[in-house]
Amino acid sequence: MFHCHSACRAGSRRHYLLYVSVMISTLLLFSSAASAVERKNGFNVSNALIDVDEILSGGPKKDGIPAIDKPKFVAAKHADFLSPEDRVLGLVIDGVAKAYPVKILNWHEIVNDRIRGNAFVVTYCPLCGTGVAFWSNIRGQKLKFGVSGLLYNSDVLFYDRQTESLWSQIAATAVSGKLAGTVLEQLVLAHTTWSDWLEKYPRTLVLSTKTGYLRSYNTNPYAGYEQSRKLYFQVNHQAPKTYHPKERVLGLNASGVYKAYPFVELNKHGQSQFVDVVNEQSFTIEWDQEHQSGRIMDGDNNEVPVMQAFWFAWFCFHPETEVFQAK
Repeated sequence: MFHCHSACRAGSRRHYLLYVSVMISTLLLFSSAASAVERKNGFNVSNALIDVDEILSGGPKKDGIPAIDKPKFVAAKHADFLSPEDRVLGLVIDGVAKAYPVKILNWHEIVNDRIRGNAFVVTYCPLCGTGVAFWSNIRGQKLKFGVSGLLYNSDVLFYDRQTESLWSQIAATAVSGKLAGTVLEQLVLAHTTWSDWLEKYPRTLVLSTKTGYLRSYNTNPYAGYEQSRKLYFQVNHQAPKTYHPKERVLGLNASGVYKAYPFVELNKHGQSQFVDVVNEQSFTIEWDQEHQSGRIMDGDNNEVPVMQAFWFAWFCFHPETEVFQAK
């Protein structure tokens, strides 16, 4: 009897240990799977407003593309690293004009800046051709942004360092994290040539190449990309082949109704200024064919924020967009 009970107890113990082992393995498996689903590049995306499977790694790790947090500027006369035809993003706040060369933004994508206490961020996505500036003051906090290394619809997802929420540049919205659903306020930002900006704002300041990082700013890491019809990453909506996928457009948001003004159509149209009605609102479109740059004014003659983007990128986020065509 003694030996029988011992054997039974030994058998029960083995079954118990096997059961515990299986349960632990199962829990670890589920935990690992959940972790893989909920985290991307170290970011918690468990409450993402977009399909997590469509958040893709662009290659670099978090902050692998370093944002410029302490930008240095030079006077226009000292910006000898710029050629007249070089593209710049330009803005004016409280009478202070600043230019951000695309050749620098190609390597950094984010510049956290301020003018007279006004905090803002300048963002650039080389894959979508989108340069967009936003106010950084969100819910009373002056946020600082970095490059997440993640993409959504081929467009950069940047993040704020305070909450590590992920933000879609073109959607101008936080798509995950504590601030998910929060919308950014876009600033008026010009996308033009250095010669054009300098002529309009001769006292402009210019982002310096002294960024604190060793980069070949005269080399384009995306050389040939704009001319190619190929995309590096998948997108949700394939743009109609009416235009080259990298055709540049001016994108207008008229109170929720979107309209694209392709550069090829504006060039064909041939007018430097004309009126268009979108969503029952009157807008004046000003087009500079020489510098391939445009801006849009509302009915009160105030310039409205527009988004210059590649055709594929604009359509991907706004597949219902109206499209301007030259008559």
